[in-house]
Amino acid sequence: MVDEEEQEPLRFGGEFGPKRGVNSTGVSLSTFKTLVWVSNIGGLLLVAISLELMFIQKEFAWGLGCLVAGTLIALFPSNYEIKGMGEDDEPPE
Repeated sequence: MVDEEEQEPLRFGGEFGPKRGVNSTGVSLSTFKTLVWVSNIGGLLLVAISLELMFIQKEFAWGLGCLVAGTLIALFPSNYEIKGMGEDDEPPE
């Protein structure tokens, strides 16, 4: 008989998404904090570049593209599941 764990394929970025697979362990809190800081700084940098492009350089299309990209980058880590935050996780021994 085959376990349910063996039936589910491994996939790259298994921690990503609202449903975590049985083979995925999630990311640690420190990794999540690092992802949040890096993405927020990157998103803010792209927003600053977009404002420069839209208002100073008069390149509205490129500025709007940078603004949308900055927002997406800043929201990216919110999809990761943090290890130990689920209801079915066992407490540390």
